[in-house]
Amino acid sequence: MTPQLILAVAAGGALGSVARYLVGIGSGKLFGADFPWGTLIINVTGSFLIGAFIGLFVSKWDLSPAMRAFLTVGICGGYTTFSTFSLDAYYLIERGQTLASFAYVMASVALSVGALIGALQFVRAVS
Repeated sequence: MTPQLILAVAAGGALGSVARYLVGIGSGKLFGADFPWGTLIINVTGSFLIGAFIGLFVSKWDLSPAMRAFLTVGICGGYTTFSTFSLDAYYLIERGQTLASFAYVMASVALSVGALIGALQFVRAVS
């Protein structure tokens, strides 16, 4: 672990966190706050993004460890939020929306993993 690596993660985390905030606010304004659309969108797009990065690291990009950490641990780590996902699922249950909570959990996991797989397949197909 080097100071350069730590700074890369910190800088990426700051960017990812700001992106997460903006997407969450924008999603709430666009779709309303009755369902955690923002977190769902963030988890799916974040999973797609990290899948694309990993696919590109393997096939096209010869990046330094610091740059890889900046993109994955930093940006993607600051952007995706499964801790918030858990809290949102809990709040739905707490409000008596058990079916909505189950649908949210299933959609988040299935779509995020699917997005990552889709990104890896996409990168492989165009590489």
